[in-house]
Amino acid sequence: MNPFRLGLLMYLFLWSCQSEKSISGVKVIPLLEGDLSIRAVEVVDTNEIWFAANKGTVGVYDGKEISEITLHYKDSLLHFRAIAHNGTHAFALTIDNPAHLYQLTFDGNQISSARLVYQEEGPGVFYDAIGFWNEKEGIAVGDPINGCLSVIITRDGGNNWVKTDCANLPSVLEGEALFAASNGSLALKNDQTYVATGGIQARVFSSPDKGETWTVYNTPLTQGSSMSGIFSMDQYDRHQLVIYGGDWANQDSNTNNKAFSRDGGQSWALMSPSAGPGYRSSVRFIPGTDGKGLIAVGSKGIAVSHNQGDNWHQISDASIYTLRFVSDSVAYGGGPGKFVRLNFY
Repeated sequence: MNPFRLGLLMYLFLWSCQSEKSISGVKVIPLLEGDLSIRAVEVVDTNEIWFAANKGTVGVYDGKEISEITLHYKDSLLHFRAIAHNGTHAFALTIDNPAHLYQLTFDGNQISSARLVYQEEGPGVFYDAIGFWNEKEGIAVGDPINGCLSVIITRDGGNNWVKTDCANLPSVLEGEALFAASNGSLALKNDQTYVATGGIQARVFSSPDKGETWTVYNTPLTQGSSMSGIFSMDQYDRHQLVIYGGDWANQDSNTNNKAFSRDGGQSWALMSPSAGPGYRSSVRFIPGTDGKGLIAVGSKGIAVSHNQGDNWHQISDASIYTLRFVSDSVAYGGGPGKFVRLNFY
């Protein structure tokens, strides 16, 4: 072979290897420690990272300091497990009955306002996740009532939210529900929506048109008990999705607890069945890895895969409930008693 061509091929090979992000460890930097349980984090940019917690607490980190606000309902502190941002405001959503959804404003230094924009009261009310397709349109999803998922949608930037009638939603099975483990039961990209369930059956509800029409797909994840199924999902592009969960009552079990789709959720293949990490509450694609890189976190630690879940490597035993990436090497997360920055290397 021509020496020049051989040299060029070697250069391209080495460049390709070096350009792929490979994570072998993580430094967990505490930014807030105390008695909060933080299960939802939303990254706007490097100077605005929101988190939602119990004890009525919602906070935002500007890269230097944290601004917090405490919200009550009557004499009780609210419990937040979902938060999202539409480019203008943050929206923090409570679990339990009644449900409260607040629109929050950050003025660059502190949280300057919190306005209640939706409230729902009744048997079975329990919302789990929230997200936005764009600045005007967003969705929040919750456990079933009257045989269908609870779905509320805004089309005006979050000022008003309308609940979708069951006649326009697929039926759920008795004992099927969502998990409020990491704001991960919902995945949005462009006009596409995915909602993950667990319990008696672990399925994925898919909408191609921002909640107007729906299709339901079965998955092979462990299911059949109240605390088993899909606890988190993420979407890399319109084809590649990942789901992760397991059995919360048996967190060491790694049997049928993670799966990958390459056709937009229509079919699923188990990832490393009976191998790799057990239960995890949050899974995310590593940015810039073409869907190959995955991070999974939970009470049992942090694990990474560089080959779409075929193999996993535990890189930390830190208990982290949820995380969101800023870049391919920096993320922010929440856990028991902590809000943290994660520097991957």
